[in-house]
Amino acid sequence: IESILNVNVSLFFYSSLFALVAFGSWYDHVKGWWEKRKDKPILYLFYEDMKEDPKCEIQKVLQFLGKDLKEDVVNKILHHTSFQEMQKNPTANYKMVPKAHMDHSVSPFMRKGIAGDWKNHFTVAQNEAFDSDYKEKMKGSTLQFRMEI
Repeated sequence: IESILNVNVSLFFYSSLFALVAFGSWYDHVKGWWEKRKDKPILYLFYEDMKEDPKCEIQKVLQFLGKDLKEDVVNKILHHTSFQEMQKNPTANYKMVPKAHMDHSVSPFMRKGIAGDWKNHFTVAQNEAFDSDYKEKMKGSTLQFRMEI
């Protein structure tokens, strides 16, 4: 299974570099929505921020929605949106998706729930290629990502 996963990571990595993935370019998708924030009220949350301080990120959502919730409700939201709880929830972990579309025996949708795990799957050469590709394709964008906590 480990070697199959490594092959899948490599195939996806190089396919996405050359925009051969089924749903189109990740760069175009991300840059397009980032630019729309100028005209539309769009809230951006980042995985690393949610892992680092989930309560702060929930407060951002509440502020964006113009909602003020009691502390006990916020704590319930924190509990139900934790990685551990969402991993058990078939509507959140994509276990309800047919195997033909997502084979969880190869790699589950929700894997470890940690930031920075990409380092365990990318080779040094892949990391360098990604960094170069990212700089080129995200040129001119103000969008910045943290790759680890």
